[in-house]
Amino acid sequence: MNASKFLVLAASLLMSATAFAAGAHSGGHGTGSGEPGKASEATRTINVEMHDNYYEPESIDVKAGETVRFVVQNRGQLVHEFNIGTPSMHEAHQKEMQMMVEHGVLKGDHIDHEMMEMDMGDGHSMKHDDPNSVLLEPGESKEIVWTFTEKADLEFACNVPGHYQAGMYGDIDFE
Repeated sequence: MNASKFLVLAASLLMSATAFAAGAHSGGHGTGSGEPGKASEATRTINVEMHDNYYEPESIDVKAGETVRFVVQNRGQLVHEFNIGTPSMHEAHQKEMQMMVEHGVLKGDHIDHEMMEMDMGDGHSMKHDDPNSVLLEPGESKEIVWTFTEKADLEFACNVPGHYQAGMYGDIDFE
């Protein structure tokens, strides 16, 4: 590779990594939809199963001000995400998740955790650690505790490339 192509590639990777880290993976895509909650304040627990391109349940009812503990299990054969946010947040996050595929972090049925930790420049990584989201390999289970601070246009979704488009999202309805 000649020097000019290398510099263009390096600059684009650095810009992408900076944009990536400035998005979901440092500030969280849940901004505006609520905030991390305290487990001791959760009023109920909702079990969520992720299957290959659908969730059980398909929709969730919440109240403004309510703190909910989500126990999320990946029952599918692929890596899946449970992410609470607005439709526009999911659209932006899908681009970041595509970058994770392009860089070899997401590999269909598993996550390359070593690549996820890799320094993408300026101390940023592809670590997926937002409080409103979990990224799970098949068989894994994790929890999210979330306080829905006010009524908003929200949904939960899997933003792994192609999954949202295949129907892997559900509505969060306010009572």
